Amino acid sequence: MMSENLETIVADLHTHFTSDPNSRLHAGISENLGCLPDPSLADSARTRDAAQALLTRLEAVDSTGLEFDSGLDLELAKLIVGYDVHDHSYQFNGKSKRQQMPKAGDEIGDGVFLLFINDPRDATARLDDIVGRLEAAPDFTEKMLARLDTPVARWVKMDLQTVEGLPTLFATVENWAAETGYADLERLQSARKGAEAALASYAEKLGAMPTTEQMHVGPEVARRIVSLRGIDKSFDELHTIARDFLGETRETIETLRKKLASKYELDAGISTEDLQLYLAEKYRVDLPTGNVDDILAHYEDSRKEILAFIKERDLFPILENQNMKIIRTPSFMAPSIPAGAMMPPPAFRDGVRTSMVYLTLSEELVDEHTALGIPSMMVHEGIPGHHLQLATASTHKSIVRRHVSANEHAEGWTTMLEDYMLDTGFKADLADEVRFIGKRDLSRIGARVAIDLFFMTGEKKYLDVGVDCDTSSADPFEAAGSLLQAVTGFVPGRVQAELNWYSQERGYPLSYLTGNKLVWELKEDLAQAQNGKLEGLELDRRFHNIYLHSGNMPLTFLRRVFEHEGLLA
Repeated sequence: MMSENLETIVADLHTHFTSDPNSRLHAGISENLGCLPDPSLADSARTRDAAQALLTRLEAVDSTGLEFDSGLDLELAKLIVGYDVHDHSYQFNGKSKRQQMPKAGDEIGDGVFLLFINDPRDATARLDDIVGRLEAAPDFTEKMLARLDTPVARWVKMDLQTVEGLPTLFATVENWAAETGYADLERLQSARKGAEAALASYAEKLGAMPTTEQMHVGPEVARRIVSLRGIDKSFDELHTIARDFLGETRETIETLRKKLASKYELDAGISTEDLQLYLAEKYRVDLPTGNVDDILAHYEDSRKEILAFIKERDLFPILENQNMKIIRTPSFMAPSIPAGAMMPPPAFRDGVRTSMVYLTLSEELVDEHTALGIPSMMVHEGIPGHHLQLATASTHKSIVRRHVSANEHAEGWTTMLEDYMLDTGFKADLADEVRFIGKRDLSRIGARVAIDLFFMTGEKKYLDVGVDCDTSSADPFEAAGSLLQAVTGFVPGRVQAELNWYSQERGYPLSYLTGNKLVWELKEDLAQAQNGKLEGLELDRRFHNIYLHSGNMPLTFLRRVFEHEGLLA
């Protein structure tokens, strides 16, 4: 039997991954957005079966004779479709993930917000779709409740917090509709009223459900999740990487502590925590109106400063026709965005590649948004970080790569940049201060590996990474929070928000440090192979160009691209 054409399967893969209205919205496809996904278990089973059929077809493709890029796309397609099959199949507590994870707040709120804030269509088209979604909310919430069976208590709390913030979003949308003269304003108002009533009923019923504290999936499922993310290291290897990283980072922080204590004529024995507080106060940014929203202007200023530095040295290829919106995290998103996050440009939307950078602002978190912390955040989230990388990747010709979400590829890039930019002279007059604050903050990625492994497997041994803290609590969030706070010094609110998303995004938190290590290893191997041929900034530019223009893929795949280009021995 002849092997099926790969292009035909890829076209069906694209249809599969854009089959519900939220996935279409995130992908930048404007058709049929005025409804909500089907949250039922029956739909999850249909999705699993469709993914399995796709995977079977992909595995039957004869790769003999495929060009390099097509062969790579075939392997990437198998990986992401295999992940989809597993995500809709695995169980813990004898039930599926979807039976135990309420997500009404996110599923309803995210789409409405994106239609409001990041959709290039005219207001009427966007509002029509929002009205359709609000009208669908009562049926959606009933189906969401019907699928749940003894949900995880922490996830119930998260969804209830998200749902609580949605009326504020809906009110904002209604005000916008009135300002634009929306013709169906009365219908919108009626839909809003119905949606809010449905959500209030949903919250009451969800809050009354029996719950479980047990969220661990066990070692076997955990290993499969990590493997399907394209990470080929064992859990013991990952744990060792975390322990070594935290030890090395502590040494760097201690060296900087002594240096800065001397520079600012402080007590030579000042603790790391007290030095961090001192620097946070000394480099606190001005808030002209006294409102934390004033911080946003400082991020815009830093964005311009970074871009000027990059252009002067020609460090990275800057994509034309791209933009970035920096906004305060909406209240309904705050429970799962600890400090900041970036929503990438929709991969299949033509025109200006626009990212959304969310900043979680509060009085409790104001000390984290300083003249020392803001530049690192903008390097990470903006240009040359996530925005540049993902905006560039969204222009890749490969449909498969535009559907890939390779977390360790993205996070390895950004965490590498936090050091690289300082190494090349950015913020030269405050490099030690920025690096001290950055290393203290970046310690989180070591803790993330430990906590991610623990949250997935339930094995507390992974929390032992050589840090002096009490992880004896039977409550996994208390035990993990003790480690995270000891490593980073985060305020309690941020610790809890961090743990929220760690618990739901299995295998993602550990991708930061894993990616960081793999990126630096790739850079070092490249430098060694090109010694005497391509060096210094010329080598850096070549590395950046290939990294950014190869599209999204796990780093094990990206290494093959460098090999194909003849740059690795």
